[in-house]
Amino acid sequence: MKILVTGAAGFIGMGVARKLLARGDEVVGLDNLNDYYDVRLKEDRLAQLQQASGFRFVRMDVADRAGMAALFERERFDRVVHLAAQAGVRYSLRNPHAYVDSNLVGFVNILEACRHQQVQHLVYASSSSVYGGNTKMPFAERDPVDHPVSLYAATKKANELMAHTYSHLYGLPTTGLRFFTVYGPWGRPDMALFLFTKAILEQRPIDVYNFGEMQRDFTYVDDVVEGVVRVLDRPAQSDPAFDAAAPDPSTSHAPYRVFNIGNRNPVPLLEFIGCIEQALGRQAEKRLLPLQDGDVLATYADTDALQQWVGFLPSTPIAQGIYRFVEWYRGYYRV
Repeated sequence: MKILVTGAAGFIGMGVARKLLARGDEVVGLDNLNDYYDVRLKEDRLAQLQQASGFRFVRMDVADRAGMAALFERERFDRVVHLAAQAGVRYSLRNPHAYVDSNLVGFVNILEACRHQQVQHLVYASSSSVYGGNTKMPFAERDPVDHPVSLYAATKKANELMAHTYSHLYGLPTTGLRFFTVYGPWGRPDMALFLFTKAILEQRPIDVYNFGEMQRDFTYVDDVVEGVVRVLDRPAQSDPAFDAAAPDPSTSHAPYRVFNIGNRNPVPLLEFIGCIEQALGRQAEKRLLPLQDGDVLATYADTDALQQWVGFLPSTPIAQGIYRFVEWYRGYYRV
């Protein structure tokens, strides 16, 4: 198949593109290489992909309406994995317009292009952040997600609603994937694992929010990539059991699905830090701080629906995943 992967220079995008290439698909990778974080890291990820045959890179912003339409018209993609987005919860408090341009305008451009070129399946990144202020654990796709606590979360919920509209109106199969705190080699420098590892190695204190009283369902990147590709291979379908009188938000009469991809194992933040300390062989100096605006206290994925759909569950233990990240970090930065 010919597959478009947007955000191909990103953390998850690189992994998805690499897996698709390894099995023989033709992959067009798209990214705008913005400077939200170190562009060199993005370029080095791309360099990994460009070693494989079957990969081509296009530098473009998904918010470029004419450019996206022309790309789809020229390439005639079979399927699309849309991972390009303005990421980060805290950054959305300072730069809201970046989220509107990339996550809303850009997503409409993707939907329109998929519609007009009869793409077989659109898989796109949602986020566990859509669960917002929910306190019922574990988070299940059938739960209502109407109380986001950050603009980032609101844009991801909006993406799910926009996708459903196109599935309903135009029969476009769409599947949204709610990622739960993805980590691992080649990870994002704005994420906790990266920040903590860097600070500990530089003998600087780490900021521990809500005084360490937080939990996250950390999910290893290889598990996420496997889930994305399996879902891509099974296009969303109309749910014959869908009941409009008691609608399940994760399914529809239209070819539309939403799934969690998480490790099903919320890890206390201080335990997470302990695994980093063990992998580094160093102790962290912890600066305990209050909860940040936009943060949630805990995340925990119910992944039964994903298992039933594609027969897969993430399973990498947190200590193993952190060890692999630390090994990559030391090698990449030579520390």
